[in-house]
Parts: sequence; C-alpha cells; structure tokens
Amino acid sequence: MEKLTAQNLAAFINQLPKQNSYQYLNPKNKSLIKIDHVELPEGPIRIRRWNPSKGETIDSKKQVTISSQMLWRLANAIQANQPINADRTLGASYNTRSVLETLLAHTPQFYYCYPGRIESINSRTKIKEGHKHLLWKPDSPHENGKAILAETDIVISEIPSMEVYYDSLVLPQSKESTNLDIEIQRRHAQIQIALYFIGQQLGFRTWIAQNDKGLMYQNKRLGEYDGVINRLEEEVLIKSHSDAIKAALLIDCIWFKNGKLMPAVMEVEHSTGVTSGLTRMLNFKNHFPPFPTRYVIVASDDDRKKVVQEANKPQFKELEVKFFPYSAVEELYSLCQRRKIQGVSQEFLDSFMEKVA
Repeated sequence: MEKLTAQNLAAFINQLPKQNSYQYLNPKNKSLIKIDHVELPEGPIRIRRWNPSKGETIDSKKQVTISSQMLWRLANAIQANQPINADRTLGASYNTRSVLETLLAHTPQFYYCYPGRIESINSRTKIKEGHKHLLWKPDSPHENGKAILAETDIVISEIPSMEVYYDSLVLPQSKESTNLDIEIQRRHAQIQIALYFIGQQLGFRTWIAQNDKGLMYQNKRLGEYDGVINRLEEEVLIKSHSDAIKAALLIDCIWFKNGKLMPAVMEVEHSTGVTSGLTRMLNFKNHFPPFPTRYVIVASDDDRKKVVQEANKPQFKELEVKFFPYSAVEELYSLCQRRKIQGVSQEFLDSFMEKVA
C-alpha cells in the first residue's frame, strides 16, 4: 500500500472492537473513548468520550464526530515508517484530533512513538526528547485493539511550516461581470499564478486560458509574463491541429516544453464542480493526436472525493485523470520559490499528483 486514504483509516477504526473503551495515549488524560458508529467508506466516525474520575458516565455524553474531511487531511499526510505529528497536521480546527490519533494507535498497522527532536541554538545542535507521533508500519502489524509504543532512533528537525504569499491581483472585467463569488474567482486566479510560476521554474512554456490573460498581477497582465503563450498557433507541438487549438482556448493551464513535450493539461476547479473541466480536457484529447501527457484536475484538498467520483465516470476514464490538490500545488510553488529547483525530470511532477482514475 503506497498511500493511505480516508477509506483506509475508516476501515481500520471500524475493525476495532466496538464494545471496548479506549484510553488516550497521553496518560494525563483520564477520559475514555468509545466508538458508536463508523460510516463507511470514508466516515464520519461517531464517538463518545467521558471522564470516570470526574464522575462522568458514557450515557451522559453526546456523540461527537470525526469528519471525513479530518480523515482525508490526516491520511494525505501519512507516509509509511515516518512519524507524523497529528496535532500539527490537523491543527486547532479539530477538537477530536487526539481521539483520532488514539483510535488509530490501537489499530494493527499504527504505533505511537517519541522521535528525538533536533534543537539548534547559536549553531549548537542538541537532540532533545521529542513529542508524541503516530507511526504507520504496514509491514509490522500488532494485535488489534492495543496501543503499542514503538522504539525509534528517528530524529526530527522541526522546520516551520511553509507559507505561500500572493501579491494583490486584479481580475479581468470579464471575470468580474460573472455571477461567481469574487473570492472563488480570486482563489482560482491565485492557483493559476502558482502553476505559471512552477512551470517557469521547471522550464515550461505555459498556456493560460484565453479569458484569464487579462488578470493583473504585480502590475502586469498575466499574458505579458515571460513564458506565457500568447497564441497557440505559435506553439510548435500544436500549431498544425486547428481543432485542438479551438478546444484548448479555455483550458485553464497547459504546460509545453521544448516544442516536443506537453507535461500537463490542467483544469482548476474551485467550488464550481469538475465536470466542465473534465469535458474541456476530453474535447481537447479527442481533437489532438494520441500524445503522452497528464490530464489533471487541480482542486481544493476537500474536493478530492468529488474529483474521484467524476473522473471515474465512463466517459472520462480514458483521460486517466490525476488530482493535484491545492496543498501540493502550493508546496511545489513554495519549493520553486525557495530553492529555485531545475533540471528535474517530468516524473518529478508525479510525486505531487495522485492518479485517481
């Protein structure tokens, strides 16, 4: 198993004995947890928690929910044999994060551990006692229903989480006249900008949808940036295919390289559904000779389920769609900004995208 999903986490927890109550991993927390119901395939999970030391009983407590969104967020961050800090991953927005961490630690493939923490002060480095982490060890399962501490020599350098900054932008008048919420349009434009700068750093020429070239960013129209293709008729790879050019005009972003490669055809979908983007890409594919590329839906991490559902409909299966979540776009964008990466293979992109079809 290469990558976990919310379905996996829900299935793991569903296999825990429902009659049992589970103690938190933090011994200072005297509360108990009981699973009431796991809605398959990907949650939500309904639990109750109570503290007997305070005289509380399970019957006096209401159900609380671990959402599908929470499961997806954690699943997307988990890698085999690498400790993960659930608190840091889930943040303060989820008040059941310790419950999810506890329940997973009781499933056979998960352990909890305390990796060392690298502390650097005035160029002096020390290994300090670390914080509690989950550890996914799919090849070393333990008994179901027990939380097992894994001894580990792993140490972690806790780099502050990356941040991505966008300068102010002005949407084209054609965009402002539509009925779409202005913040939805702005987020869509920010992701297009990130895709352009990623492409520029990786040596790609970028086609931006015809109706988005008037976007003003850093006091310059997006269509005026170096490497943005003004007319598809001038792009060697596609110029002799007039029907494909017509089909591509409103596709959000297409990367080209060296007049010979087309690394990705991408549709950015932000709260507008994904069918229209899939349809545009399919129309383009049907008018372009068979050619190796990636057909990609770029969308919010929370929209993954919708992307999977639509991409797997019979009419879109041939696209073999990849999902490029906003978090991965901005992770790659941040990396390009900070490290000026270059000389990487096209397959490098695949580590940021998920094949969902």
